[in-house]
Amino acid sequence: MSFRVVADLDICQGHQMCQAEAPSVFGFDEDADVVLVLDEHPDESLRPQVEAAVTYCPAFALAIEKLDTTVEETR
Repeated sequence: MSFRVVADLDICQGHQMCQAEAPSVFGFDEDADVVLVLDEHPDESLRPQVEAAVTYCPAFALAIEKLDTTVEETR
């Protein structure tokens, strides 16, 4: 099932853990000190890496949404 990656920039603290877990999906804006979602709709094959990024985000700033916009709990 397809999914969408969501980042709450208001609570992102710039730890960059997401970028380490899924570098093709997450980048970093050094000027704003927040995550950049490089691929909002990554391939399903990247789901394990994206789920790890969501799980290990210290600020709880990331989420995965199904295409029907139901938020999945990954913790």
